[in-house]
Amino acid sequence: MAQAQQTRESSALSSCEAYFEKVNSRKKLPQPLQETLTTAFARIPVSSFPQVPAGKVIEIQADTTVADAVKVLSDCNILSAPVINPDAATSMNWRERYLGIIDYSAIVLWVLETAEVAAVALSASTATAVGLGAGAVGALGALAVSVTGPAAVAGLTVAAVGAAVAGGVAADQASGGDAPAAADNLGKEFYKVILQEEPFKSTTVKSIVKSYRWAPFIPVATDSSMLSVLLLLSKYRLRNVPVIEPGNPEIKNYITQSAVVGGLEGCKGRDWFDCIAARPISDMGLPFMSSNEVISIQNDDLVLEAFKRMRDNHVGGLPVVEGPSKKIVGNVSIRDIRHLLLKPELFSNFRQLTVEDFISTVVSTGQEIGRVTTPITCKVDSTLGSVIQSLATKRVHRIYIVDENEVTGVITLRDVISCFIFEPPNFFDNYFGFSVKEMLNK
Repeated sequence: MAQAQQTRESSALSSCEAYFEKVNSRKKLPQPLQETLTTAFARIPVSSFPQVPAGKVIEIQADTTVADAVKVLSDCNILSAPVINPDAATSMNWRERYLGIIDYSAIVLWVLETAEVAAVALSASTATAVGLGAGAVGALGALAVSVTGPAAVAGLTVAAVGAAVAGGVAADQASGGDAPAAADNLGKEFYKVILQEEPFKSTTVKSIVKSYRWAPFIPVATDSSMLSVLLLLSKYRLRNVPVIEPGNPEIKNYITQSAVVGGLEGCKGRDWFDCIAARPISDMGLPFMSSNEVISIQNDDLVLEAFKRMRDNHVGGLPVVEGPSKKIVGNVSIRDIRHLLLKPELFSNFRQLTVEDFISTVVSTGQEIGRVTTPITCKVDSTLGSVIQSLATKRVHRIYIVDENEVTGVITLRDVISCFIFEPPNFFDNYFGFSVKEMLNK
């Protein structure tokens, strides 16, 4: 177990190093300019960065249910929030006060595993009807659908069987008795199991925030440099960085990738920015992946497959393409899971819902018009400035490079931030006093 953990840590660190090495090897900016920018960012204190809207960071209590947490994120139009430990709310130590960050990535991981367990439960209820033990069937079912995460513990699997029966999931709904086939026929009962029945109804943020963690919780101090934040948001793949005032455990600010790119957009008119923004994206080495590395989803694939693909590839969104030519027709992101959880009545059959039908349903209700249906694109000869403007004004996290409507690349917020900096030797070891490996393992 320890060896597997060390392997994951080493893999994560190697991935970060390889990404940033590629970025810096492909940029065509003069070295003196890069050094000047990096030095400038190192001198800017984090306290100078604009505050979040209303000046207060939205936080979620650890004992909040997952369903209620989704409502908070959706109502506040945010992708993530720090999680407060109610048992240490008055602690002056931020390590005790905060358990981590809840975001749509963690919620998607939980939903996918819950769906698998719910499917096992349905199969188990069918088998129980013919005389097999629920516990034994639950264990076999878990193996059949490769449920290997925290939800695979025996107690939860057996409880899921009870939830399926209590939710009125009839044995004759299963076709063939296997878990995937049973889940295909769950329909609205799927929501009964994961949102209205135990144990899933009472699942709290605390129970998933660490088990389904997408990235570590790493705050910086108000007197830290913006270079440290930019490196965390780019090279080290964090999507947000909490800011804590020395001597005060409360989070004072919450800097996201989107906020940083929006800040860069606000630098228009400054010589250093205009000089870089006028360059074509190819001068930045963008895109940082080849066309055959772009991960997409066909419009007639299941929406559940889209979320699985995001999970498996550790990405936050996919271009929706059509036919063998892969013409781009839409976009689906990890935050779209909220539509399935908050408006289950809109979707008649979760397990058989295609990406195209999902998008059409969302649009027909007047939600997210434009953001879901219209993918934001650019050409290979676009300037970096135009890409930054599109990302900032459209409030999206990625822009797709197209050639005659075919997706040939993708540029993310992480990629854009990486264009403006490099990491001085041993920067984090000297700045934070601990190694990057230790940081990623927190």
